[in-house]
Amino acid sequence: MAETKEKLAAAKARLGAFAKTAPALMQGFGAISRQATTPGQFSAAQKELMAVAVAVAKGCEDCILYHLDAARKHGADEAALVEALEVAVEMGGGPAIMYAAKALDAFRALS
Repeated sequence: MAETKEKLAAAKARLGAFAKTAPALMQGFGAISRQATTPGQFSAAQKELMAVAVAVAKGCEDCILYHLDAARKHGADEAALVEALEVAVEMGGGPAIMYAAKALDAFRALS
């Protein structure tokens, strides 16, 4: 559990350091991110789970942790995560299975 939280903190620290180096880029990306996760037809939790699914399919461990944390904070539960992970595996194949298992483990560790 502590290891997952440490990995999340390290990912956020790296992101913060990059933001200091490229502030204009990160301001623009932040605007995109805020718009993408603003509730509409889908809740913020559902949108964050979509981001987790894409991160799993793409194999981005830091992205998985970041969006798992956000999804959890917006009220996503494990059952919803598992459904999102099933879609990720459909779209990402065998490698996505490995990242899906990591995502589920991380979600449980962050809970």
